[in-house]
Amino acid sequence: MKYLEGKVALVTGATRGLGKGIAVGLGEAGAIVYITGRRLNSNSSDDVSGSLNDTKAAVEDAGGVCIPVQVDHSNDEQVRLLFERIQNEQNGQLDLLVNNAYSGVQALTNSQGKPFWNCDLSLWDACNNVGLRSHYIASVYAAQMMAKRKQGLICTISSWGGMSYLFGAAYGAGKAGCDRLAADMSVELQPYNVTSVSIWPGIVGTELFSRLASQMAEENITDGKTSAIAGRYNWETPLLTGRVIAKLASEPNVIHRTGRVQIVAELAKQYGLVDQDGNLPVSLRSLRFLIPMALPGLREYSWLIPDLKVPWSLLLLSLLKSPKI
Repeated sequence: MKYLEGKVALVTGATRGLGKGIAVGLGEAGAIVYITGRRLNSNSSDDVSGSLNDTKAAVEDAGGVCIPVQVDHSNDEQVRLLFERIQNEQNGQLDLLVNNAYSGVQALTNSQGKPFWNCDLSLWDACNNVGLRSHYIASVYAAQMMAKRKQGLICTISSWGGMSYLFGAAYGAGKAGCDRLAADMSVELQPYNVTSVSIWPGIVGTELFSRLASQMAEENITDGKTSAIAGRYNWETPLLTGRVIAKLASEPNVIHRTGRVQIVAELAKQYGLVDQDGNLPVSLRSLRFLIPMALPGLREYSWLIPDLKVPWSLLLLSLLKSPKI
């Protein structure tokens, strides 16, 4: 259904991964989708590099309209000119901004396994310059356009790392900052009927994450957490986030969600949406996800079972709270 027909959207950082899937999902729904990234054409030597033109082709294959714009989101002037272009080409209309641009993946990969004090100081900027800071800058320009028309939606892509430790201190602080940014912007935007939310996808099978999973599978890593990655347990595709955001943007009373975290799998269930393969992954806070992840803990504590006089359900709940799981 083309329920975003006539709407104008901007997805930052859309050469691959989540940004590409979001752009395709918005294109499916009929939006005019502006996308940004640093690479216009793909590098044939790197199968995960992606490009704006690759995403444009994917959006058009889904029946959408896509306008690629080369932008380095660490350059504030380029960002300003981007919004000036949208202002001129769309007569001041911008209905949806998706803050997705992020440049920290390689730096996080290089620092894997090191405590923060042994990482290069540049890790902070790698995680949070094109990330938290660039989300703020883009939101400033988007809000200027949306407030004038008294309508619009700003979605800031964050993660479960904003709630608990995931990829290190610099990453977690940035994601918690994204959640707070979305919440605090909502306070000032609400009088203008502009909605601001934080979006938490689940475990997303992006090009880079898929490569990591393949490497783990080849190395036959079998501990609980990494084997779940290698086995692609409960993965989402980037398209699911796009479909969810498209449906969210079509809600007549979306302002009622403003200021809050929105979990992709839970919204998909509410909306009756499915992923690219027709399945629907579950929320990472649901028992359907947590129980299989707790099985390594159950095996570890199995020697206690004969002496236990408590229901299995209580044992499971205690294990789910264990810091080991």
